[in-house]
Amino acid sequence: MKHLLLIVPMLHQGGFERVCVATARLMEKYYKVTILIFSDKDINYDISGLDVVNIDVPATRKFGKLGKVVNVFRRVSKVRKYKKTHNVDIAYSFGSSANYVNVLSKAGTKTKVLTGLRCSTDMENTREVSLFCNKADQVLSCSKEIMRELLREYDYEKSSYIYNPLDTEMIREKAKEEEALLNASDMFGNGKLVEDSAEHCVTLISVGRQDYIKGFWHLIKAFSMVLGKYPNTRLWIVGTGDFGGPRKLAEDLGVAEKVFFPGLQKNPFPFVNAADMYVLSSNHEGFPNAILEAMALGKPCVAADCKTGPREILLNEKEYGELIAAKPDGASTDRIIEGEFGIIVPDMNQNTDLDASNITEDDKMLAEGILKMLSDEEKMKHYGEKAYERALTYNPGKYAEDLFDILEKVQ
Repeated sequence: MKHLLLIVPMLHQGGFERVCVATARLMEKYYKVTILIFSDKDINYDISGLDVVNIDVPATRKFGKLGKVVNVFRRVSKVRKYKKTHNVDIAYSFGSSANYVNVLSKAGTKTKVLTGLRCSTDMENTREVSLFCNKADQVLSCSKEIMRELLREYDYEKSSYIYNPLDTEMIREKAKEEEALLNASDMFGNGKLVEDSAEHCVTLISVGRQDYIKGFWHLIKAFSMVLGKYPNTRLWIVGTGDFGGPRKLAEDLGVAEKVFFPGLQKNPFPFVNAADMYVLSSNHEGFPNAILEAMALGKPCVAADCKTGPREILLNEKEYGELIAAKPDGASTDRIIEGEFGIIVPDMNQNTDLDASNITEDDKMLAEGILKMLSDEEKMKHYGEKAYERALTYNPGKYAEDLFDILEKVQ
């Protein structure tokens, strides 16, 4: 049996880490599969029964850039040695730091190398992209848009795309585990998320780490405008990180009592299931797992048309084709699109803006998209049903078959 090595820096949290673990389980029927990580700190995914190798070279801030370079070559040395001694046939890496190590450890081995470009931010460093393309046997992305950009900007044809697997049944089962939800409180003392005596509120939710790419300031500003028309609405932002800035923004906007930050949740699905609508305000994504998971739970979705991902999920083939024909350079839509499977609004500005007095057109368009959904109960119900229908198409079995076909072609 051939040996497939999946390389990922950590298994702490994040979309491509989750996909890596899912890939390992799905590909076990085809290959001997090993996950290689650089650090085992704060593993947040179920890796029981999987072969996981930790080379124990975590990220470091010591000695500045020189320390980072030394760290990369320590990783490269260990990974090259592993590839040789364990007869690795194929190495598939997730994320830029793993891609570096994968391509640089190729020399002196017979291992075929696949680099994964999984987010539009991966495409912003032209040197990195050129290295990953030139040194890899294949570039694998999770989005048509990334593949289109590789062809358009780099004239690179040895790329494939494969959509992330979505285990809808597992998500719906895990959504029933409500203990953490029932006990969850806002990290800033805003009380419990679920109060037995509280009147029903319409809940908007977004899940992700606190990072500029998630655009949570846009979401909070948009939410403040939504509250003007629907005061019985609240917002949950679930994820890890320092939310002090977004919390202060909510205070400055006068909506702090309606915005809840429950922090990182190992199982976010009960939180999403308890909400009424999912909102994605990101300015960069790869193929956003969080919105797909919300769709698996039948949640109507509003998403920014960031550079990759949402348009391919929420629009049908005809709608997607019309958009890329109108915007052949990959630019965002400039209008709200009520797609077959959800609502798309124009892309969000990526420059962090926590000034409550500065409400931009981006913020207004996001609020308008949310209001289009909230204003019509039948529309919300319809989009919830269409979301679930769409989620079922991202079948793990099909992902495994398609990935196997791709891997076999590079040998």
